Amino acid sequence: MTRFLLPLLAAAVITALPAIAEAACYADYKARRDNPLKLHYGVMQVSSCDRGAAREEVADRLARNGWTLLNVLGTFDESGLEKRKANAGEYYLRF
Repeated sequence: MTRFLLPLLAAAVITALPAIAEAACYADYKARRDNPLKLHYGVMQVSSCDRGAAREEVADRLARNGWTLLNVLGTFDESGLEKRKANAGEYYLRF
């Protein structure tokens, strides 16, 4: 029985891997830094497309680098990256 289930389980995992790998998620956001005041728009890869979870992740990563999150504008997959690249400038996938 085990000899039958193990190959079946392995096949299921191998089949699911491409779907998991393609599930990359990104968030675009606005942030600020005080003294002197600086604002920026950026794009960051996040672990979840859930907007609430993405907000927490973005806020934490920005805070570690001295920035305060103002707003997560949205979450999206790889298809939305190219159109945001120019606007994000140096903050495109920086954090």
